[in-house]
Amino acid sequence: MSLHGIHHVAYRCRDAAETVAWYQRHLGMDFVMAFAEDQVPSTGAPDPYMHVFLDAGGGNILAFFELPTRAPMGHDPNTPDWVQHLALQVDSDAELLAIKARLEADGIDVVGPTDHTLFRSIYFFDPNGHRLELAVPARRPDLERKAADLKWQMLEEWTATRRAPVHARWLHDGSATS
Repeated sequence: MSLHGIHHVAYRCRDAAETVAWYQRHLGMDFVMAFAEDQVPSTGAPDPYMHVFLDAGGGNILAFFELPTRAPMGHDPNTPDWVQHLALQVDSDAELLAIKARLEADGIDVVGPTDHTLFRSIYFFDPNGHRLELAVPARRPDLERKAADLKWQMLEEWTATRRAPVHARWLHDGSATS
């Protein structure tokens, strides 16, 4: 098998027009396509929908479905809000901070920047309640290799104990080498 990337990621939205306008305004995404059907092509089920597609950069597409005949959208009550999110990459700390300032000026609550050692990020919610993260890589290949070298050890210990292994504590405790 040869995967070539993500064709698109799709989420539900309350209002397709509102969602397109929000992503254009706040994240500068281009609206690239829309289509609507009264029947789901993959299942044949009667279920009218609007499907919109936005350019998330780098050949990545973010899509949304508005489903007017369905009950209002919700979230998994057993999963904390911070878990399910979409992380998008920006070029620099200056851009990250400028976007944060613009979001806050528009009344959007923003958490961060948070330093994850390998990247820094901010978090906020779109009008549909989807959590978004904007991240700028630290561009530290030495630390990326260090984290990659620990991946199997971390996973195996987690699988055996269901407790956070300490091998990569340096990612968030400030002790990463400079």
